[in-house]
Amino acid sequence: QVQVVESGGGLVQAGGSLRLSCAASGSSVSFGVMGWYRQAPGKQRELVASISRDGSTNQLDSVKDRFTISRDNAKNTVSLQMSSLKPEDTAIYYCYAYEMAYVYWGQGTQVTVSS
Repeated sequence: QVQVVESGGGLVQAGGSLRLSCAASGSSVSFGVMGWYRQAPGKQRELVASISRDGSTNQLDSVKDRFTISRDNAKNTVSLQMSSLKPEDTAIYYCYAYEMAYVYWGQGTQVTVSS
């Protein structure tokens, strides 16, 4: 049974940094693309960043200069280093992982940036 578990998040002042981590487990095959979505109150879920097994990344324009995504294929983990955080980054951040054609989601972790 595949599980995706996030850690990190919390409350930080504007301009601060946070690191989100995510571990996927329970698959008999390698995980494909992994990444992070976020959903702010009253808004649709949006892709923040994704990374493929070969290290190719895709990021939301508004975070490209501030967030860095990385992964460890051997450990099936993906991390999101967030810097220069802004109040508009406040959201629930969800990790996801593809196993073949299926996508698995974590429970989400709250990130709150105070002004």
